[in-house]
Amino acid sequence: MTGKKIFSGTVHTTPADLHKALASNKAALTVWEGLTPLARNEWICWVISVKKDETRKEHIRRLIAQLKAGKRRPCCWIGCIHRTDKSVSPSVLAVLNKKTKTKRKRA
Repeated sequence: MTGKKIFSGTVHTTPADLHKALASNKAALTVWEGLTPLARNEWICWVISVKKDETRKEHIRRLIAQLKAGKRRPCCWIGCIHRTDKSVSPSVLAVLNKKTKTKRKRA
């Protein structure tokens, strides 16, 4: 990791692998620094929420590419469910409940 401080989100801190990717890409880092803490939080949550290491690496690669393309939030992401400053929206709850039911059917 470099010595440069890279901003985190409102709930999540920037993990080492994402920190390294941002520090090595000036264009993406410039966009990252211009994001709100809530937007950075969404990206971090999107990266850390996956189970497989290869998926996480793919999310980081996509994050860098999408920041460079001007994207400010991850596409098609239900949002961070770890925030305690607001309740989870009914639409997000429906998605989460649907995922839970699907997992139970597979088991």
